[in-house]
Amino acid sequence: MKIRQVGDARIAGMSVEEIEAQALQLDPKDRARLAEKLLASLETLSDDENDRLWAEEAERRDADWESAPGRPAADVLRDARAKLK
Repeated sequence: MKIRQVGDARIAGMSVEEIEAQALQLDPKDRARLAEKLLASLETLSDDENDRLWAEEAERRDADWESAPGRPAADVLRDARAKLK
């Protein structure tokens, strides 16, 4: 197994998706503990880093919005009215 250095931590050569899949297999108590530690680690970001990350997220969401296929409003309203009947 390939080990790579990330900061002071060593992570087996796993992608984020692989780490996520493994984490989701933990029991709920361990997942909650891991989530708490991960969220706490974000509290130490500088204002500049936090701003940069939010700007990247906003750009990603905007790109998703722009690339999403749209439906004509008339179709949406017709479907909504049909569901209310």
